Amino acid sequence: MVNIIIIPMEFKVIREDITSRARVGEIKIGNVVIPTPVFMPVGTQATVKTLSSEEVKDLSDNIILSNTYHLYLRPGIDIIEEAGGLHSFMNWERAILTDSGGFQVFSLNELTKITEEGVIFKSHLDGSYHKFTPEKVVDIQLRLGSNIIMPLDEPVLPNTDYKTTEKATERTYKWAQTSIKTFKTLKEKLTRKPLPKENKKIEILRDENYHFGIVQGGFFKDLRKRSVEEICSIEFDGFAIGGLSVGEEKEKTYEILSFTSEILPKEKPRYLMGVGTPEDIIFSVSVGVDMFDCVFPTRAGRRGLFFTSLGRINIRNKKYEKDFSPPDPNCDCYTCQNYTRAYIRHLIRSDEILGYRLTTIHNLYFFKNLMRKIRESIINGTFQQLSKEILSLYLKE
Repeated sequence: MVNIIIIPMEFKVIREDITSRARVGEIKIGNVVIPTPVFMPVGTQATVKTLSSEEVKDLSDNIILSNTYHLYLRPGIDIIEEAGGLHSFMNWERAILTDSGGFQVFSLNELTKITEEGVIFKSHLDGSYHKFTPEKVVDIQLRLGSNIIMPLDEPVLPNTDYKTTEKATERTYKWAQTSIKTFKTLKEKLTRKPLPKENKKIEILRDENYHFGIVQGGFFKDLRKRSVEEICSIEFDGFAIGGLSVGEEKEKTYEILSFTSEILPKEKPRYLMGVGTPEDIIFSVSVGVDMFDCVFPTRAGRRGLFFTSLGRINIRNKKYEKDFSPPDPNCDCYTCQNYTRAYIRHLIRSDEILGYRLTTIHNLYFFKNLMRKIRESIINGTFQQLSKEILSLYLKE
């Protein structure tokens, strides 16, 4: 058997906050540099809804998230592979993280059956049955050309009892061991379709593949600690905190997050899965989290919710009917420089696609700008001041 040497992900911590566990860092994937803390826009089905990849480049920090479950069901992995991989398929020359699809399997399927080998689930599209194993999930993501691959794991709901949570934690560890072995084996055998010369950047990037582990353990600290010790004993390139923000009280989220993040290795990226409101990001950064993703900023935007320097604004409200000011008077994004609250309210209430585009553009700009301000504040020693400003706006509601 050939011993494969996998070059670790390039990650470095640039500055640590002296008043908290917040830190500024940098991830390098191929020719792409990702500043941390970073918010990753969610392109579930190889698109951030209503936007082109060119627009997303300007509204993100060089990385997006896409979804294994949804891409596996439609258009299918064979089609994406034939296109030269996910980067080529969606014309994206920067980094892509794909989640394993495990959360969608559990959240979208009442008929999911869990076995020691994996999960059997029913497609929400046509009712057909499928099976995800740790091996298959890694294989799919490598064929996609994902830069950061997530293993199959088993999240639990907040009210899950100890025994069931313990079993899910054990299974997550078992699957993680299988995932890393599969990753190393398949990475060696992987062959890809050549791309045209003009796509050389994509061709190089799709071969930069790394593997993160996921910590579970529900809402029991001893199981969280056990999961950290087990998952961190495996040679992953980074570590994700899973199973939070799944319906529990905010205080419980923060308690478990702080506890878990503190005992994760400092020398590797820490990724909090599926959390992305301004107040949640501020707290999470303060306890040492480096990476975030969430559909909420874009999904809420399509419903008319703006994140602004004044707090949240629901543009559907009647008080904006004759308000001809920009959505955020302190914002220089495309939306705020060109359109008014009254006009966007009209578009959203009329179910016009332009309205969804304009709210999405603004919200992604807001989150990119928020992360920039956070990084600058940590470097300048003003993180606590920025935290108070953000929390005063977003916790008062």
